[in-house]
Amino acid sequence: MDITVLFFLILLLIYRIVSLNNYGVPWLIAFLCELWLTFNWILVISTKWSPAQSKIYLDRLLQRVPELPPVDMFVTTADPVLEPPIITVNTVLSLLAVDYPANKLACYVSDDGCSPITFYSLVEASKFAKLWVPFCKKYDVRVRAPFRYFSDDKATPNGKNVADLSEFQQEWKTIKDEYEHLCRKIENAVKNSTPFDGDGEFAVFSNTERKNHPTIIKVIWENKEGLSSGLPHLIYVSREKRPMHPHHYKAGAMNVLARVSGVMSNAPYMLNLDCDMFVNYPKIVLHGMCILLDPNTQKEVAFAQCPQYFYDGLKDDPFGNQFVVLFRFVGTGLGGLQGPFYGGTNCFHRRKVIYGLSPHDLENTRILSEKELVRNFGSSREFINTVALALEGTTYAPPQHNISNSVETANQVAGCGYEYGTGWGSQVGWVYGSTTEDILTGMKMHTRGWKSENYMPDPPAFMGCAPTGGPASMTQQKRWATGLLEILLSKNNPIFGTLFGNLQFRQCLAYLWFYQWGLHAIPEILYAALLAYCLITNSQLFPKDTGLWIFAAPFVVLHLNSLLEYFETGQSVRAWWNNQRMSRIITMNAWFLGIFSVILKILRISEAVFDVTQKEESNSGDGDDEDAGRFTFNESPVFVPGTTILMVHLIVLVMKLLGLQEPAKNGNGSGPGEVFCSLYLVLCYWPFLKGLFGKGKYGIPSSTLCKAGALAAFFVHLSRLI
Repeated sequence: MDITVLFFLILLLIYRIVSLNNYGVPWLIAFLCELWLTFNWILVISTKWSPAQSKIYLDRLLQRVPELPPVDMFVTTADPVLEPPIITVNTVLSLLAVDYPANKLACYVSDDGCSPITFYSLVEASKFAKLWVPFCKKYDVRVRAPFRYFSDDKATPNGKNVADLSEFQQEWKTIKDEYEHLCRKIENAVKNSTPFDGDGEFAVFSNTERKNHPTIIKVIWENKEGLSSGLPHLIYVSREKRPMHPHHYKAGAMNVLARVSGVMSNAPYMLNLDCDMFVNYPKIVLHGMCILLDPNTQKEVAFAQCPQYFYDGLKDDPFGNQFVVLFRFVGTGLGGLQGPFYGGTNCFHRRKVIYGLSPHDLENTRILSEKELVRNFGSSREFINTVALALEGTTYAPPQHNISNSVETANQVAGCGYEYGTGWGSQVGWVYGSTTEDILTGMKMHTRGWKSENYMPDPPAFMGCAPTGGPASMTQQKRWATGLLEILLSKNNPIFGTLFGNLQFRQCLAYLWFYQWGLHAIPEILYAALLAYCLITNSQLFPKDTGLWIFAAPFVVLHLNSLLEYFETGQSVRAWWNNQRMSRIITMNAWFLGIFSVILKILRISEAVFDVTQKEESNSGDGDDEDAGRFTFNESPVFVPGTTILMVHLIVLVMKLLGLQEPAKNGNGSGPGEVFCSLYLVLCYWPFLKGLFGKGKYGIPSSTLCKAGALAAFFVHLSRLI
C-alpha cells in the first residue's frame, strides 16, 4: 500500500509537469504542494519500514534483586491552577508504590510554580502513602494511582493474595475513606488559596512570587532505616527564580533535578514523568532496568522510552489525542533504526549520558580532569565529586548518608546563577533553545552515537489525562510545532552537521520528518486557498476528463491505507475520520500559529513561550455527558485561520451553486474535482461550522468571527481582482 501511494503521487507530479504549459500559476503552486506531500510520504516510508520492539525477560532480572541499582524518579509540575495538585499527588503516590526496593528509590518533585499548596499536598500525601503503599503491595494492586483505583466502587482484589475477603474489604474501605479525606484537605487548601501561617514548614513561602523566589528544597520523607519494604525518599524542589535570569522552562527544571538528585542520592538511572502521567503498571521500573542493564546493550542504549497513553479517552477520539496508529507504526519503525525520540516523559535515562558521556568515551575510558569537570558542571565541590562517580559508572552515591545533610549543597546547585559559564543546557543535561526540549535532548544523545529503546508493555506503563476541548488541544499542538521548527531552523541543528556521522541516515530522515511538522501548514493552507481561488475565478485546478483519475487515485489510496492502519489497531471508521478531521484543523490552525511564533522569534520581536496545557482529573470516560467530545473555542488567535478558511469555502460553494462565478477562460472552468475537495474541507471543519451557530464556549467568539469575516471578504475581493 505504501508503494502504491508513492507510485500514484509520482504519477500525479509527472502529469502536473507535462501539463504545466496549458495552465497558469495555480497549477504550478499545486505542483509544489503535491511535491511537498510526496517528499513527506518518502520520509514516512523510510521511518516505518524497520519495525522493532523490545522484549524483556523479567524472571532473569528477579534472580539478581540484591544487585538492582538505585533509581531517581523525577516529577515536574509548573502551575497549580492548570495542573491541580491532586493530579500531581496521584502520580507521586503511584511512584512511591512501584514494585522495586524502596531503599533504592528517591522521588523528586519539581514545583516551578513555587506553590505552598503543592508542597502542602505532598506533605499530606506522604502521610497517606504510609497506608497506601503497604496496602498496594499486600494485595498486589495493579493500578496504584488512588483516584483510578477507587473510581470503581466495588472492592475487587487479586484473589491470589486474599485469604480473608472480609479483611480486604475492611482495609479497602479504610484506605478509601483516608483518600477521600486527603482529597478534601487538598480541595480546602486550594479554595482557601493561602491557608498557611508564615511560620513552621511554610515560612519559606512567605513573600514569594512565582517568578521571583529563592530555592526551596524540603525533604518530605526520608527512608533513614534503608528499609526495602518502606517508603522511598520524597523531596520537594522549587528552584530559585529571578526576573532577570532565564529559567529555560522545563529543561531548566530538569537540569536542577539532575543536580539536586546528584548531591542527594546520585542514582545511576533516572525516570522522568510529567505530573499527570501516573504509573499504570507497578513493575515498570523493573522492566526499565531489564532494558538498561542488558549486557548486550549497556554500551549502546542511552534511554528507554515508553509511549504516552491517556485514560478515559472519549469514544472514537474526537480530539485526535490518542496517537495509537502513530505509536504502532512510526514508533515501532523508529525502534528498528537508532531508536525512538525522547518524548519528555515516561522515559528511563542513564545519568552518565545526561552528563554528556558518549559511547566513544566509554571505549577510551578517558577521565575528565577537575578543570574540565568544573567548566562543564559548575563550581560545587560536593556535586563535582558525585559527577565523577556517575561518569565512572559507580552504581551508588558516596557512602550511604542522610539525604537531609545534603540540603545545603542542593540549595547551592539549584540557584539560578549556578549554570552561568558552565556546559549546562548545551554540553550536559537537558538542552536549551526550544520549547520541545525533550526532542532536542534526545537528538543530541543520538548524534553522540547512542541508541534508544522503544518499550510498549501491555498493560501500558504510564497513563495520563489527554487535553480536552479545542483550546487545550491547540495549545499543546502549537507548542510542539513551535519547538520543532525552532530546532529545524536553528543554526546549530545537528541533523545537517552529522548527516553522515553518528546519526544514522534514516534516523536523520525520521528527525527531519518530525521537525517539519509545522511546515505542513503552508502547503495545506495554500491548497485550500487555491481551491477557493479556482472556484471564485472559474479556473481549473484538476482536469475534467479521464485525467481526473490521476488525482483521485492517490487521494483514495492514501485514505484507504490510513483506514486499514486504524483497523489493524482495533479502531473504528469514526475514530479514523475524527483523526483525519483533526489533522486538517490542527495543521491549518495550531501549526500555522507555530510558524508565526518562530518567525517572531527570528525577527527578535518576541520569544516563544512554553505554554502549559490545562490538565483535568477525570474518573469516567463512558461518554454519558452529552457535551463530551464537543469542540470548544476561546478568543485565542489560533482559531482565526480555520474560521477564515471555512467562511471562504462556504462563500465559494454558494457562488458555485448560484452561478455567480466569472466566465471560464478557454473552456478551462472549475469542475467536480474542485467542488468535491471544497466540500471535503468543509466537512473537515464541521466543528467550526457548528461553532458558527453555537453559544458560550461551544460557539466561536464574535471577535474571531469579525476577524475571520474581514479576512474572508478580503480574499474573495482580491481573487476577483487578480
